[in-house]
Amino acid sequence: MLLVRDKLFSTVGLSHFAVGVLNGQRSVLFVYLAVALGLSNTQLGFFSTAYILVAALLQPLFGHLADRLGARWAIAGGTLWIGIFFTLGLLTPGLPALAFIVLASLGSGAFHPAGTMQATLVGRARYAGRETTASSYFFLFGQGGLFIGPLVGGFLLQQDGKLGLIWLSAFAILVGLSGFVRLGRSATLLHESHGSQPTAPVASRSLSFWLLFAALAATQSWVQQNMLVFLPKFLSDSGQSAGVYGLLSSLFIGASAVGLLLGGALADRYGKRRVAASMLALAVLPLSAIPVVGFSPWLYLLIPIAGLFSGSTHTIIVVLAQRYIPGGMAMTSGLILGFIFASGALGVLLSGYLADVWGVVSVFWLTAGLALAASIMALSLEKN
Repeated sequence: MLLVRDKLFSTVGLSHFAVGVLNGQRSVLFVYLAVALGLSNTQLGFFSTAYILVAALLQPLFGHLADRLGARWAIAGGTLWIGIFFTLGLLTPGLPALAFIVLASLGSGAFHPAGTMQATLVGRARYAGRETTASSYFFLFGQGGLFIGPLVGGFLLQQDGKLGLIWLSAFAILVGLSGFVRLGRSATLLHESHGSQPTAPVASRSLSFWLLFAALAATQSWVQQNMLVFLPKFLSDSGQSAGVYGLLSSLFIGASAVGLLLGGALADRYGKRRVAASMLALAVLPLSAIPVVGFSPWLYLLIPIAGLFSGSTHTIIVVLAQRYIPGGMAMTSGLILGFIFASGALGVLLSGYLADVWGVVSVFWLTAGLALAASIMALSLEKN
């Protein structure tokens, strides 16, 4: 596709891939450290929540700064930051390692608003208004990193322990340094001509609409985060190695990446909210089947199907928010992404408590119910 030949888009996309590779380690590295340090499910949920919240809560601020100062520093600098602090976490023993890894997520928080803005603007300004498709490809790079991350990370953990992951953080550092050189003025010029202009709401929206939209974004994120955090824990509790739960986590994320492209293409053609409702409804059955079959070969089919349908609505929600919420586009992107990540993180915290009380299997029943609720919410948006 022509998008990947665009210098700006390819640089932003590669940076998203590198950030995604390190973000993807959270699902396997935290479980690995939780077992090594004897952490409970609640504590595992706490550190996963902290990782997401540290990045999420500051995304609107990072987006505002990108609107004012330009996107280059946020895209390249954010990638460099996550690589450096992730490396520090890998070199540090005990619980302090988790603190450095949590701080590393600030780089992800700086990157995402500016990167999302640039990707949407490339599609809108250079490729005949195909903003949802362009955003889908941008998120595909991130999901590609999230897919490769657990797959490679699980293998490296099994072979060399956490120090084996330094190869991945070194890759992010190199991409960050390259980004400063490759972006040059291109990101700034596109930002100056389009990105600093406030986005305009499509129409006046009622309070019920905003409540529904916020609930939809939060619930869809909760579904995804539950799978990323507790699928590896479920498999670890079943006696599976880091290599196995890394592979299955990667299958979920990889299928979610395919879902992003499918959802983006269908949304541009058939309508964003209708496609979101349909995809979330289709995710309910495979999510419900996971606790029924337990660890079996069926998981190698059910988990990708669940990822395909549950992950397909992320881009739709982000692009809708960019159109509905007034303000600078990077700030708007940071606001919706921050809300999505923060609400999913808080959901994981609750899920961790429920897993300690009722068992990890109960989280999958909860996740299926959340997907059904999100589907109904997306369909209800048509009436508001």
